[in-house]
Amino acid sequence: MFAELRRMNVRQVALQFLNILTIAASALMIWKGIAVVTNTESPIVVVLSGSMEPAFHRGDLLFLTLPKNEPVEINDICVFKLPGRDIPIVHRVLKVHEDVKTKKEYILTKGDANPRDDRVLYDARQMWIHKENIVGKVKGFMPYVGMVTILMNDYPWMKFALLGVLGLFVLIHRE
Repeated sequence: MFAELRRMNVRQVALQFLNILTIAASALMIWKGIAVVTNTESPIVVVLSGSMEPAFHRGDLLFLTLPKNEPVEINDICVFKLPGRDIPIVHRVLKVHEDVKTKKEYILTKGDANPRDDRVLYDARQMWIHKENIVGKVKGFMPYVGMVTILMNDYPWMKFALLGVLGLFVLIHRE
């Protein structure tokens, strides 16, 4: 395995690094292209908890869209981000309220497996989230495909080991 790497000259090693950079840049462009088409910053998310069971289980991969003129309706399953929190939440819309004066939509959410609504998750004394907090609406899913992501988050060494093996594999194989 390493004998192949030793036989390469500097130019071949540089070419392999450029191939790795090309792969990474292509993946980023595909991600950004999907984000533009779906009108959401995060077109794919992984369910990290069991709060939406039985609809979605931990590790399910969700596909999101955020149509510009489509309203958020009761029973829509939405992904939203709360200010000051990095991890998005996947829950069902329980109530929708529109303020006539400000023309703003206010939304109350709840996880299917949770006994109460999400007001305990919102900021102190906040009763609703705003439509601006919605990252996307769930349009489809693939069961348990996201378990790899959960495993890499739970065991960070696994992420580095996988990236190292993939990088080494790309580096030593010329095709």
